[in-house]
Amino acid sequence: MDKQDIIAMLNEDFVAELETTMTYVFNSFVMEECDPSRVTEAISVDEMRHMWWLADLITKRGGKPIMEHKELNFGGESLEKMLQRQIDMESEGIDKYTYQIGVIDDEEVVGVLKHIRDEERRHRKEFRERLENIK
Repeated sequence: MDKQDIIAMLNEDFVAELETTMTYVFNSFVMEECDPSRVTEAISVDEMRHMWWLADLITKRGGKPIMEHKELNFGGESLEKMLQRQIDMESEGIDKYTYQIGVIDDEEVVGVLKHIRDEERRHRKEFRERLENIK
């Protein structure tokens, strides 16, 4: 895989992490229950860190991070819907990173993506536990 293809994939990841960060920050502000709000806030910081790692990989390969994003979907008005949206976002990220790990042949990139994917799995577990506690 050539460098430009890797940069393009990393920029897709960067934008997804940007959208996830903004969604989680907003949701943490409007969630009325303290524990899910604090967990969502803490995970938004992890997502920002993922952006940093991805931006570093992009710039090291001669690219620039893309900041353009689509309209955000926060999940809805209820805590249950917000948590479900967050679970879905984590699942989408896990699937995307798993695919990319299988096709990218850059050892440094693959190592970072594996680390991010492992954190996304932990995030999804945290959100699932909060969702189960309100049902």
